[in-house]
Amino acid sequence: MPLTTDAEIDALLASAKTIAIIGASDRPDRASYGVMKFVQDRGYRTIPVNPRITGEHVHGEFVWRELAQIGEPIDIVDIFRKSEDVGPAVDEAIAAGAKAVWMQLGIANAEAAARAEAAGLKVVEDKCLKIELTRSGARAQTE
Repeated sequence: MPLTTDAEIDALLASAKTIAIIGASDRPDRASYGVMKFVQDRGYRTIPVNPRITGEHVHGEFVWRELAQIGEPIDIVDIFRKSEDVGPAVDEAIAAGAKAVWMQLGIANAEAAARAEAAGLKVVEDKCLKIELTRSGARAQTE
């Protein structure tokens, strides 16, 4: 089952250090651009992945074509793709040895989620990483 409780999500975020962002954009008007900056500002290492802008830089980070090229451990793969296009991103995350896949707000794919879970990855669906980091930080301050 995908992670849904605040405690599960907080634990995932607390254990993560490196977040790859599939669909990262170099365009300030795109949600992935702002989310990546927000995540960086919270101390996470972010790695942008986007075949359309491979070799460019977003927020100072080199943009990779695919997860397999990165060559370092990935804790969470944050996916900015349409629900029907999530499958290949999840398969890349599995192959790259990621610990979790995170499908952004409005994105869910039960088949891809089931494959990820079967491979031992944690799954978050239909949640914004930026919103959850904000909420998690607020909860940590009130505890």
